[in-house]
Parts: sequence; C-alpha cells; structure tokens
Amino acid sequence: MQSGILLAFAAYFSFACGDAALKAIGHQLPVFEVGFFISLIALVPALFTKRPEDSWPSVFVPKRPGLLAIRMASGTLGGILGVVAFTTLPLAEAYALIFLLPIFVTVFSFVVLKEDIGWRRWLAVVGGLVGVLLVVRPGFREILPGHLAAVGVAICGAITVIVLRVLGPSEKRVTLIGAVLVAAVVVNGVLMLPDFKAPPAETWLLLVFGGLVVGLAHLLLVFATRFASAARVAPTQYSQIIWAAVIGAAFFEEFPDWIAMAGMALVGLSGLFTFVRETEKTAWPQKTPLVRNR
Repeated sequence: MQSGILLAFAAYFSFACGDAALKAIGHQLPVFEVGFFISLIALVPALFTKRPEDSWPSVFVPKRPGLLAIRMASGTLGGILGVVAFTTLPLAEAYALIFLLPIFVTVFSFVVLKEDIGWRRWLAVVGGLVGVLLVVRPGFREILPGHLAAVGVAICGAITVIVLRVLGPSEKRVTLIGAVLVAAVVVNGVLMLPDFKAPPAETWLLLVFGGLVVGLAHLLLVFATRFASAARVAPTQYSQIIWAAVIGAAFFEEFPDWIAMAGMALVGLSGLFTFVRETEKTAWPQKTPLVRNR
C-alpha cells in the first residue's frame, strides 16, 4: 500500500509538471496545436498501461461504445479547456477551481443518478463554493476566460467520474486512457489546421517534456492503483495544489495572497472530503489535468 501511495504522489507531481509546461508554452502556439502535440506525445508512455494478458485487438473493441464516446468527449473538451486555464491563470489558482470537480460530482450524483446526498457532503459543497469566491473574488477582480475554462475542466472531470461508475468495471484501463488521448489528437489536429504554425525549437522541448510527463503520470497512476485501493490513492491528488504553489513561485513568480491561500485550502479540504467519499463508488480514480482524463 505504501508503494501505491508513493507512486500516486509521483503521478500527480508529473501531472503538475505537465501543467507547468503548458503554462511555460503560454501564448507561443494556438490552443488546439498545444493540445494536439501534448496528447500525441503522451500517448506513447500511456500505451504501457496495457496489461500483459490483454490483446491489442481487444483493447480497440470497447464493450460499451456509447459511454466510452461520452468519456472521450468530456476528456477531450476538458483537455482543451485545461490548456486555456493553465496558460492564462496562476497555477495554484487554476487548480483551486479545477478541484471543484468532486463538488460537481456530488451535484450530478443528486441530479442525474438520484443519489441520496447527506448533509455533510452538501456542507462540503457550500464550503468549496465559498473557497472559490475567496480565490476569484468576483466584483473585486477581473473574471478571465481562464477562470471559466478551469470551472469547465471541473465539470468535464465530474462527467467522466459519473460515466466511469458504469464504464470503469467493464473496460480495460488502456482503453479508457488511450481512447481519450486518441480523440484529443484527432479533434485538436483537425481544429489546429486553419491557424497552424510550426513550433519554434525551444517550444518543442517544452512540448516533448509536457507530453512525456503527462503520459508517465497516467502510467504511474495505473501502477499506484494496483498496489493501493482507490480510496487510498484519491487524496494524494490534492498534493497538486502544493506542487502548483511551489512551481508557480519558483518558475513563474506567482505568489497568491493570504485570502487566496485560505480559499484554496477551503476548496481543497471540501473537495478532499467529497472525493474520498466518491472514490468508494468508482473502480479507480481518473484525472483530467491536461487531457483531463485529469
């Protein structure tokens, strides 16, 4: 179990590094072009999530194609919105909004699945929303497209979690990961064509690094869930907000004020409580950072 938890921490550190690479690329390339190259490169290490006993033909034949299509759509859209969020917002601020994901899972579970939600989880929802208000402070700060994009990433991630409750036990892990990455490559590849421009040499280094660490993160997360239960692995995701604060300060000179830090802590605690409860109902945790399969 300890090995699984350590691997999970390493996985989410890798995801944070991938998001930092996105931020470093910034506005050097169009959004769809960034999504295309990162997803394409991430696909290589993600292929190693295939179990030895699984054949490649079976990997490409899903048992429930309709639900897999929804998972592909939410993952691809979440990835595109993630590029917008991380290239326009401070890292820690983007994560604070993305970590609304378990809050949306609670709401969707109540509305779509008609689940009975206890008062403690509703209290966590309220706490998360208050935390976001402290981070964003509407009326006192300008609301940027990145704020809306980060919330969109959380919504897409919540849809993925709801779908995986049904889809996860029946599909292979490499299918769930690979399908989203392939969809992201295809969709971003088509959308990038009108404004395509060749990446400069220095940007290629960031693209390759970002894609490899994201693919490595998926691989580490799969191995983590083989050694530890999903309920044990899920809380380690919140280490990302610490990595974001450290990386943001060290490389991008981002220093959130104490009000924003209090809001991030409140969002993290609220989401952590909710996510631990939700993970008991999922086969294994799915992240949707860049391709927000994060």
